[in-house]
Amino acid sequence: TTIVGLNQLWDLQIPQNQLLQLGVQLGADVPVFIQGKACWAEGIGEIMTPLELPEPWYVVLVPPVSISTAEIFFDKRLTRDTPKRKMSPSLAESGHNDCEAVVIRRYPEVGEAMKWLNQYGISRLTGSGACVFAAFTDEPTALEVVRKVEAPFKAFVAKGQNTSALLKTLKGKR
Repeated sequence: TTIVGLNQLWDLQIPQNQLLQLGVQLGADVPVFIQGKACWAEGIGEIMTPLELPEPWYVVLVPPVSISTAEIFFDKRLTRDTPKRKMSPSLAESGHNDCEAVVIRRYPEVGEAMKWLNQYGISRLTGSGACVFAAFTDEPTALEVVRKVEAPFKAFVAKGQNTSALLKTLKGKR
């Protein structure tokens, strides 16, 4: 998002395909944010297939821990044998995060957060953690769940978006 914003702010006029090449060097998630649209990402994030997804309301539960992504990725118990998945069947399923078992083993607070959120929806781990989230069909339901959150957790509601707020803003300026 910063790369796209600076390209616009400084009027560099670097084409998106060049920004994507730069982004993939910075990290696997970066090209998705440069593209600014929901997509199925493969490879190291450089192969993207645009798609339209439902835009639910998410409750994001924040446990009282901070997790180093490198620590999780270097853990010897992180499985690296998950079979490659096709887009269509994966979208129909609830998903799987290989980091989840390692994170919960190292950080029981994350497991507790998932257990708490599972009372209201299917909780999932964000990337390598520490936050967990669950999808809800409407904002009032999501807000009601957030109102029930007690210490040590914090929570907030976020709206799913097929197009990034930055991309929407930039298109509005043209």
